[in-house]
Amino acid sequence: MNNRFIKIIFAIVIGLWSATLLSQGEGIFDEYRDMLGDDNPAIFVIFDGEEIWYAPAGPKSASLEQCDLGLGPGVVEGAYAQLPRYFADVDRVQDIEARLEHCMIQLQGLAPDEVSAKPYSLRGDLGTQLEALVAWIADQSSGLAIAPGQAHAQEKSAYALGETLFYYRAGTHDFSCATCHEQAGRRIRLQALPNLTTHEGAAAAYSTWPAYRISQGIVRTMGWRMRDCMRQQRMPELTMGSEASVALQTYLAVNGAGASMTAPGLKR
Repeated sequence: MNNRFIKIIFAIVIGLWSATLLSQGEGIFDEYRDMLGDDNPAIFVIFDGEEIWYAPAGPKSASLEQCDLGLGPGVVEGAYAQLPRYFADVDRVQDIEARLEHCMIQLQGLAPDEVSAKPYSLRGDLGTQLEALVAWIADQSSGLAIAPGQAHAQEKSAYALGETLFYYRAGTHDFSCATCHEQAGRRIRLQALPNLTTHEGAAAAYSTWPAYRISQGIVRTMGWRMRDCMRQQRMPELTMGSEASVALQTYLAVNGAGASMTAPGLKR
């Protein structure tokens, strides 16, 4: 059976279930997550991501097999767990999305606008190529320790900027990331809000993204999560792979360093 057809069926079924789950408490959702166990619908997106990695694409008709994610050209296993990190070839710190964008442009000949036009799915979509790639690459770090780079000066600067942005209050509601994520035991509607300033909270959050959102039937990336948080703060849209996005992810990754990656996770 075609993977795309299976994904459609899963999206319909999970969408119906999510309506019930979202109307109940977090405990009910935890029971549902435990019941699924390893049967995360993200598996179909992971399969797609692997196919996309090896498929020739773009004006150069090249695959991404020579993409260097930090451990050498073509090395995927363990790469996600060590991101964000500094890359000398671009002289900056990059997260997985920024690095994939670089590889698509350099190796496949795609124009920057083609890559960044629609990196994230809208509700009702079946997922973008970028989301599938990130899901597969993250899966190749499952069980490995979160270990973002912090040896280079720019990596340390990225963490410092991320910390500053985390506490920066702005927008029409005078919100910051810390408004929701600086204290333990807080909730918004039915959603528990982790304290991302602690190792435990940051580790639990960072290690499970990208994740399959059952309420949307889509795999979402950490980059999307950062952008959606900004949207909820009524802040300007966060650009994929931007310095701000990478800095915020660096802040979370460093705070959660040492924990085991379990992504793709399963979220409400």
